[in-house]
Amino acid sequence: MTDHSVKHSTFTLERTYAAAPATVFAAWSDRDTKAKWFAAGDGRYSLDFRVGGTEAVHGGAGTDLVARSEYHDIVPDERIVYTTALFTGSVLSTVSLTTVQLAREGDGTRLVLTEQGTFLDDQEQPEWREQGTGDWLDALGRQVARR
Repeated sequence: MTDHSVKHSTFTLERTYAAAPATVFAAWSDRDTKAKWFAAGDGRYSLDFRVGGTEAVHGGAGTDLVARSEYHDIVPDERIVYTTALFTGSVLSTVSLTTVQLAREGDGTRLVLTEQGTFLDDQEQPEWREQGTGDWLDALGRQVARR
């Protein structure tokens, strides 16, 4: 008998970027720009950034990891809400709801990301997701600093 388990986790990460909210939003909404900081090296990366649109990012060479997202709410330069299902092959590992909020802070942008996740059968751990999300928010910061 297989041992099935469920873990629930919520985390919030904050970053401040030295770029206007419109610049940070554009780095998220433009496929080619987002690929640079979010899906580097993924030749199959896809992004249809609109309410009801989807995104797919694939794991590195030799893995059959894929994260599929759907966008549910988009307020330009202010808010993005999406759900993500992470699969290894056909096996579902996690399902999450993510809210990204952008606010002007001085000459820059304060980003607040909150993710609520359901982690199935110990295939991924909440702390791994939080670390990985922090890493790509840092990569977003490097991307908007390059502009």
